[in-house]
Order: sequence, then C-alpha cells, then structure tokens
Amino acid sequence: MVVVGAGLVGRACAWHLLQRGHHVQLLDPGLDGDPDPNSGSWAALGVLMAQVFHRSSGRGWRLRQRSLTLWTLWRQQLAAQGWPLAWRPGLLLLAGNDDDLERHQRLLASRQRQGMPLELWSRPQLEALAPALPAGATSALYSAADGQLDPGTALDALLGDGLRLGLQPCCDRAERLERRPGGWTVRTSSGQDLRAEAVVLSAGVASAALLESLGHSQPQEPVLGQALELELAAPSSWDTPGPWPGAVVWQGVNLVPRPRTGDPAGARLWLGATLEPGEQADPAALTHLRQLGGAAPAWLQQAAVIRRWQGHRTHPIGQPAPLLAELEPGLLLASGHYRNGVLLAPATAEWVADQLERS
Repeated sequence: MVVVGAGLVGRACAWHLLQRGHHVQLLDPGLDGDPDPNSGSWAALGVLMAQVFHRSSGRGWRLRQRSLTLWTLWRQQLAAQGWPLAWRPGLLLLAGNDDDLERHQRLLASRQRQGMPLELWSRPQLEALAPALPAGATSALYSAADGQLDPGTALDALLGDGLRLGLQPCCDRAERLERRPGGWTVRTSSGQDLRAEAVVLSAGVASAALLESLGHSQPQEPVLGQALELELAAPSSWDTPGPWPGAVVWQGVNLVPRPRTGDPAGARLWLGATLEPGEQADPAALTHLRQLGGAAPAWLQQAAVIRRWQGHRTHPIGQPAPLLAELEPGLLLASGHYRNGVLLAPATAEWVADQLERS
C-alpha cells in the first residue's frame, strides 16, 4: 500500500502497518532529509492533552484516550529498537478566572468518576513554583498522565524503525490518484506510477486536492502557527525545588521546559503557538504570544529569543477534526488533525490498519 504524506500521522500509519505485516511505500518530497519548513509536524510543540480534554465522551474523547495508551506502548517499542523518544510527563492547565475554575472543578469531578487522578492546584501551590507563572493564574488542573512528546524525536524514530521493518520511502510528490482494477495508481510529479491495493492520504491540504479529481469533497484549510524557543536571561533550572511539574498551558498558549544542553545552569523554553488563518505570518501575533497577551512574568519578558519557527496545521472545513474516512474500497483519508496531530497519530494509525484489514 502507499501512504501519501510523511508528517507524524503519515509516518505513524506507515510504521504501524509495517508492524502488522503490511508492505508499505511512504511518499513525500521531504523524505530526502530536507523537510518542508512549514510542515505542521516539524513545527509542533507536542503537548498531549488527553485526560484534561474538555469532553468526556464521543469520538474525540475516545481517540485521545486510545492514543495516550498507545504512545506509552510505542515509546517502549521504539526505545527497545534504539529509538528513545523525548517524553516529559505532566501537564498543568492554568485557570485565569472563576469561569475557568468552575470548568476545572467539573472536569475534576468527571475524571474522578472515571478513575483518572487529576488534581486541582491552589494559588499558593502555583506561587511556590519556579520560575514564576503568569500572575493572573488563580488555580490549575494537573494531569500526571498527560505531557509533552518531542515531535522531532518521534518523526526520526518512526521513519528510522520503519526502514528497519522494510519501509520503502519515495521522495516524490503525489500528483494524481487513479482507480484501476483491484486497486489504485498514484502518479507522481516525476512521472512514476506507484501501484497499490490501498492508498492512505495523510498529506494535509494536499489530500483534499488529490481527492477532487475523484469526486470527493473533503475541503481543508491551513492555519499558521508561530513558536519561539527562549533562553532565560538569569541562570535558572527546571530541577530546583518547586519546579514546574511538566508543560504549562495558559489561555491556549503552551510553555514547554526544554532539556538543558551545554550550560548546566541554563534553562530554555518553547513558547507557542499562534493561531493565524491562512499562510502568512503576522508579526503582531508573534508579539502577542511573546507577551502572553500582557501576562508574561518578568523572567519571560527578559528571556532571549534563540529560535523562531512556524508551520501550517490543517483544519477541516465544515467537519470536526480529524478527517478519518474510507471514501472508497482501499482509499482512506487520515488528515485534518488541526492542533492534535502529535497526540492522535497512534489512534489514527490503528484506525487505518483496522479499516484496511476489515475490508
């Protein structure tokens, strides 16, 4: 079979299919080692919000919980093959007002009924953490099971171990899908014809374009996100007494402590990401992010920008994310994960494999 798109979801699908004994070709022009700098996967921060998801039922809830379970298993399997993933457990979801606190209390009660040990942290508990959190944080919901997975290590591991399992990479761009008896042909920009019994489309906005000639309307749009890597101006450590218990989320912005490299006294942080419809970055949106909407503590304002990057998330138009559909026998769409591609990659891959093996 052919998997079109080598972002995190595409690589997860390919790797999981190989694990289950399938022959897989992975098609993407970025497989030559020079990935698209605007790729959503390479730009992602990898914050996994599963148990603190605001719903407690439905497809989105089920996918998140299954993915969280699978990521634990996948990390073990990949580490055993020499591909350890950078994983930081723990997620602190900050509340900035009474409405946030009320939502957190309802969610806490719901999760307790489900046997999930979330914790409600008070303002004094937050004030004991270093470095200081935004002054507007009045309380927080803490999940030890959620956390942050470095997308770069996951991308490398899924491809690297996939090659060990027999993955056939094809550094080319899919131009057209054509039906043929018993399967499909994927025509590439260089004129290759890849024949397969099944095709999995995980190429973001390009997936929608490939489907149009077949009569399938699955519109998607890019939503740009900008992110920053910061270095603290004053030497600090995430391992001092009262450290953050993991990644922090403040009004939709992720603050992710980074492992120290080089200077053992230094500390770095990922900050992101903006939500900007379209493909053009807005400097004002980046400034707003840098200032946390006016709530940035002094240490964050004084931090030096080490790196800035951006990427495009794919957002379905008129349908909930993600788009998981068998459109025809042997033609599967697994795209449009929006802000949750890293989290939902394993459950998506499992869904793809189950659909193919059921037909």
